[in-house]
Amino acid sequence: MDHLTLQSTLADDVLDGLTRPFKELPAKHLYDARGSELFEAICDQPEYYPTRTERLILETRGEEILEAAGAIELAELGAGSAAKTRVLLDTGRIRRYLPFDVSESALADAAEALGIEYPDVDIVPVAGDFEQHLDRFPPATGPRLLAFLGGTIGNFTPGARRTFLRLLATTLGPDDALLLGTDLVKDVDVLEPAYDDVAGVTAAFNRNVLTVINRELGGDFDPELFDHVAFFDPEHEWIEMRLRCRRAHTVHIAELDLDVAFERGEELRTEISTKFRRERLEADFEAAGLRMDGWFTDPKGWFALTLARRVG
Repeated sequence: MDHLTLQSTLADDVLDGLTRPFKELPAKHLYDARGSELFEAICDQPEYYPTRTERLILETRGEEILEAAGAIELAELGAGSAAKTRVLLDTGRIRRYLPFDVSESALADAAEALGIEYPDVDIVPVAGDFEQHLDRFPPATGPRLLAFLGGTIGNFTPGARRTFLRLLATTLGPDDALLLGTDLVKDVDVLEPAYDDVAGVTAAFNRNVLTVINRELGGDFDPELFDHVAFFDPEHEWIEMRLRCRRAHTVHIAELDLDVAFERGEELRTEISTKFRRERLEADFEAAGLRMDGWFTDPKGWFALTLARRVG
C-alpha cells in the first residue's frame, strides 16, 4: 500500500475513533515497521503461547492440511516475514506463494529470502490492506489455499468478522479453501499473561500506536502518560487491550486540526482478541456462506486451524 493511502486510512480511523464517547482504534494501526518488530518479539515471550502453538499444529499436521485442501497455491493474508508459512512450503506441495501484507518493505524482504530458500516456488508478493484490496490478488493458476493465520480474525468485532468472512468467501473458487487460525477459549490465567508479559514488550507494542499517530498525523501524544491494560472479558470471550491515561490532558493532532481531551483514568481501546469455541466458529462460517471442512488443533486444545470452503 502506498504511504498516502495508509495515511488516509489512519486519519479516518483516528478521527472516528478518538471522537467517540468511548475512544478506540483499529488494531491494524499497531503494525507499522516498529510495531511489527515488537510483535515478533512478543511471539518469543514465554507467556505468548499462540504463535508457537499454531506453529506446532502446522508442523505436525501441515501435510494433512494441504492434502485435505488439495491446493498447489498458497495465498497468505498479513504474511509478514512468512515465518510459519515456511512449514507449509517445506512440504513441497506448493508451487506458487502469494504473500499479502500492508508493508511493502516487509514483503520485499520476505520475497527475496523466500526466492532463495524455495527456488521452485513462484513468489508473487501483493501489497495492500486485506480489508480493502483483496482484488489485487492475481487469478489463481490452480486450487488455492487462502491462509489467514495467527488468530488475527479475532481482532474483528462479531459483525465485522462475519462481514470479512463473507468477503473472503467471495474470493474463493470452487476448488479453493480458506485456512483460518483461531485462538480458543481457555483458562484466564493463561490468556491474560499472554497479553501482558513480564518483560513489557506488549506494553511497548500497545503504546507504539501513539507514536504512529504522532509521526503520520502530527500528534503530540506522550506515550509515557498511558499505561498498558489487558484483561479477559468473559461475557464476550475476548481479550481487550487498552491504554489508560495517567493524568488529565489534551492531545493535539495537527493533520486533523483536532484536540482530544483525556481524563485521568480514561481508557482507549486498541485491540480485541476474540477466543473461539468450535460452535461459535461454525456459526460464523454459516453466516458467511462457508462450511467447515476440517478442524486441526494441538494436544491441549489451545488453538485451532480450520479449513473452510464456499457453500454452493
